[in-house]
Amino acid sequence: MDALLALVGLVLVLFELLLIARIVIDLVSSLAGPGARYEGLGPVRRVVYRLTEPVLAPVRRVVRPVRVGGVSFDVALTLVFVAVIVLRQVVLVA
Repeated sequence: MDALLALVGLVLVLFELLLIARIVIDLVSSLAGPGARYEGLGPVRRVVYRLTEPVLAPVRRVVRPVRVGGVSFDVALTLVFVAVIVLRQVVLVA
């Protein structure tokens, strides 16, 4: 049982790191503007999006992005990030 909890904890930590990478990639992309191209981020971006989007898409269908002025804030990413942190804490306590 301890090995299973350790494995689940590891998966949650890795997914948390992927979400942090997605936040950084999205931030760099939004600050750079629509015409900027970062060739080095392309493969990393594809992998990060491919691994995180299956979890984010269902949440995004339920919780729409919040518009603040001309900016759209993806609440789904924040909710999933917080949920992963809470789940990881639950696994650590168990």
